[in-house]
Amino acid sequence: MPAFQVQRSHVIAAPIESVFDTVADFGTWTKWSPWLRIDKEAEVKVSDDPRSLHSTYHWSGELVGRGEIEHMRLERPNSIEDELRFLEPYESTSQVRFLFEPQGDATRITWEMHGKLPWFLFWMRSNMESFLGMDYQRGLRMLGEFIETGTVISETEVIGIEPIDSMNVYGVRDSSTLAEIGNAIEKAIEIVQQEVGSDDTNCQGEMVSVYHPCDLRKGRMDFTAGFAISEKIEVPGRLSHCQIPAGDALHIRHTGKYDNLGNAWSGAHQYARYKKIKLARRDAIEIYRNDPAETSEKDLVTDIYLLIK
Repeated sequence: MPAFQVQRSHVIAAPIESVFDTVADFGTWTKWSPWLRIDKEAEVKVSDDPRSLHSTYHWSGELVGRGEIEHMRLERPNSIEDELRFLEPYESTSQVRFLFEPQGDATRITWEMHGKLPWFLFWMRSNMESFLGMDYQRGLRMLGEFIETGTVISETEVIGIEPIDSMNVYGVRDSSTLAEIGNAIEKAIEIVQQEVGSDDTNCQGEMVSVYHPCDLRKGRMDFTAGFAISEKIEVPGRLSHCQIPAGDALHIRHTGKYDNLGNAWSGAHQYARYKKIKLARRDAIEIYRNDPAETSEKDLVTDIYLLIK
């Protein structure tokens, strides 16, 4: 059976005991889990004492499948060892470990998984390591947000399949690592705003990012960040142009911090996979519906469109 392993780390601004106790408590997992955001109807059951040895967290949902995780070893405040059992859509068992290290007043947490795929899924190993790694990184970031602030500002809603009109996007074309994609897009949009100025009425469309087809296993994204309008104009300044064709698209809406937009993207692909929606290998679109300079983080609305075949 093909083996795989995933490991991601994150620093949380909280004492090691606090971070350990939060992870050890299965009752908190629905607050920061990276997998439940898209499946609002998923059922979760935890043991009466969710923080004890051999306590369990069981989930079941149309989009997230069915499985459970059990605490096999709790060494406060240094490590947690769990056994993860997937039951649907296929059966497998993996070993999960959390490691905690103090870093001054903060804590470095490392999340690991070691497992084996069923033989008929051998072709998924590299993709699974990449996408599961992104899930782990998002989960750790949300865990940190939950511990540091008491909440996670991220809501994902499936709007459904709907037609979109053709759009012309003018912006900065660049590439970035997945870890730095948010900062790269912010810088690109700042350049766009400087190029077009505030008085150019031809450039008053909504701000967007277009993600061009790429191999995510390489850990990089190619994008164009700028503004979208219906008509084609002369390219302003040093900006690039790309055109999104009209067609049908899966529409997912995210409300909350831009840092948590990965929840909507992961949820969109998760929804498409389980609903057997065939996505086109074309540009994907992220439209920012309000101005972050004038809107609180909890009210930021971002619409994501994945074109379908």
